[in-house]
Amino acid sequence: MLVEERDELCAEGFDVGVERELHATEDIKYLTFAVRCAMTEGMLDAEKILITGATGKIAFPIARALAPRNEVWGAARLRNPVDREKLTAAGITPVALDMSTGDFSALPDDFTYVFHAAVDTGQGDWGRCVDTNAQKSGDLLYHCRAAKGFVFCSTGSVYGYQGQRPLRESDPPGVPLRANYSFSKIAAEAVCTWIAKQYGIPLTIIRICSTYGPEGGAPADRLEMMLAGKPIRLYPDKPNNYNPIYEDDYIELGVRAMEVADTPPIVVNWAGSETVSVEEYCAYMGELVGVEPRFDYTPEAHTPLWPDVTYMHEVLGSTKVPWREGFRRMIEARRPELLPPATS
Repeated sequence: MLVEERDELCAEGFDVGVERELHATEDIKYLTFAVRCAMTEGMLDAEKILITGATGKIAFPIARALAPRNEVWGAARLRNPVDREKLTAAGITPVALDMSTGDFSALPDDFTYVFHAAVDTGQGDWGRCVDTNAQKSGDLLYHCRAAKGFVFCSTGSVYGYQGQRPLRESDPPGVPLRANYSFSKIAAEAVCTWIAKQYGIPLTIIRICSTYGPEGGAPADRLEMMLAGKPIRLYPDKPNNYNPIYEDDYIELGVRAMEVADTPPIVVNWAGSETVSVEEYCAYMGELVGVEPRFDYTPEAHTPLWPDVTYMHEVLGSTKVPWREGFRRMIEARRPELLPPATS
């Protein structure tokens, strides 16, 4: 899950270290191979693309969608052989990469596009987190300076809470529940912006707010909490608004972010076009599976990541999957036994 989503759920008492074991990858894919190919029609073609953090919930679907038409390299730690097999099965060239070492000798320098989603989650040493997320990301950007487009994955948790209004790209940073990760991303944005300007590298910085789909995400984890009878902790300034983005849409907007990269860099919120509160979407999931959500409002919960998507619509486009449809599809993919049989 995204770190900002992990922070929310840690604050809610969800043990992210013991997430529900998923079915095999083939069992949770909602889209067929043919449909995924159709999704990328008109997108990047015959390019050499590097995706870092390639086994993750965001990066893997993007890499998988691009692989049929491009030479896609998937970089990750690959400590588990299953991860390497997962990439290979999707037509992705696996490459072992630990960003914290700064050793890019296994990576060619002729990638035409890069989607950089690898991250240090900030659980440990502050200095290591900044070094990995900021300085090493800058090193990778310079290593891939021949690229036509480079996407750096930042986070909506860089923002200070602004109350009951959407967060704009121009809003100031703040101090979230767990500062290491967010501060390192603020530093990373500055480092990558400087390098991109200095060397004329086209760059897009996306501030990711909330993703979900067959691979999971905060909404899926909240569903598991509901099923376990656990209260969902939310910030007292309700409603807790978000703009969750479904997998189909974040694939499309992720690819688009690579295509529109520019110098000076584009900095843009990355989310769904529709606003929905956690309260509302949990109630909807509860209706689908027959469980009523319980909420615990506390200042110790993560503040909502409610983005202004005006600029996103200008540079990346709008999302297409309505949130109710996306949530139903997520449950169908991850917990099909919870839904009533479809009527003919």
